[in-house]
Amino acid sequence: MDAPSAPTASARPAGGAPKDGAAAGAARAESPLDWLARRTDKAGRPLVDPVQRLAGERLRTDFTRAGLTPSVTTRWDASGVRGSAPDAFPDLVLAAKARVAQALAAVGPELSGVLLDVCCFLKGLEQVERERAWPARTAKVVLGLGLDRLARHYGLERSVAGRARTAMRAWRAPQSGSPEEEPRG
Repeated sequence: MDAPSAPTASARPAGGAPKDGAAAGAARAESPLDWLARRTDKAGRPLVDPVQRLAGERLRTDFTRAGLTPSVTTRWDASGVRGSAPDAFPDLVLAAKARVAQALAAVGPELSGVLLDVCCFLKGLEQVERERAWPARTAKVVLGLGLDRLARHYGLERSVAGRARTAMRAWRAPQSGSPEEEPRG
């Protein structure tokens, strides 16, 4: 069974658009990453762990902010953006495009296509496998590797490790009449 490749009627409110107005665009129920995060393997582990999901959603958010999502219809908004001159785009769009390019370069060309298909274009794993003529369940493995590299690029870790115990520090004023101690190096 695979993630739905198209939004379902229950994924959107009655008005047709997501109520939260999130910049990421599609409703949460449409994301293949969320679908995979809710599913578990035979050992009870999620197919996509929280760090991988966060990295994928971050890529998707930047992809959407950069305006790289395909448009089905003509845009009728009065944004006034015409042409491809660099000054025609807001700085936020250009910064998002740069972040997407950096993330995909860090992941590498072998894995970036699967990340784009699943995280940004919201394709299901079965559809990716069909399009690439891969054996069954291969896309899940390749997606996991790509999400791990993406998380490493974003600096996301599964656990936080630090010193077992930090040195104690006391802040006190010197007592009157006593010599001040030299600070320790």
